[in-house]
Amino acid sequence: AEHKALPGATALSEAAARNLYKLMAYKDEFEVARLHTDPAFLAELDAQFPHGYSVKYNLAPPLLADKDPKTGHLQKKQYGPWMFKAFQRMAGLKHLRGGALDLFSKTEERRMERALIEEYIRQLDEIVGQLTHANHSAAAALAAWPDEVRGYGHVKEKNLAKARVLQAERLAAFRNPTQVVMMKRA
Repeated sequence: AEHKALPGATALSEAAARNLYKLMAYKDEFEVARLHTDPAFLAELDAQFPHGYSVKYNLAPPLLADKDPKTGHLQKKQYGPWMFKAFQRMAGLKHLRGGALDLFSKTEERRMERALIEEYIRQLDEIVGQLTHANHSAAAALAAWPDEVRGYGHVKEKNLAKARVLQAERLAAFRNPTQVVMMKRA
């Protein structure tokens, strides 16, 4: 669609690919476990601390963490080296991801992350269906809004709220490119 609307342009395609990947590659608990038990990561730790080390993990597991009474945010708690064994078990269970036995997928944050993927795909379909030479740069900007969604937990939630404002502005610019041009001239 981009080649048809503006031959040689790649900004929209690149933004769409980068941001769809970003939304699909969220780090759930299985991915965190895999990363912490990755042999390459462990080799880096061994090289950095050749005389031994002890690892402590500061985590806010959604199913176990207490909530801050004032903010409602999950509170991190420190877990000792035994957590590595739990991570090993979790990494081995990643095949459960997204299935009926994936308890983590039931959290509000995971449901939101999956919904964002579906929403973004629908938005890309709209962009492709309405793409013209006139709204191309607005389309590329619109396709990039997920780049503002960063962090985990309440940090991600706050950034998503800001990104929604940006998304709405960019969607209006995409749907009405001449109106935006006229507003800039005034």
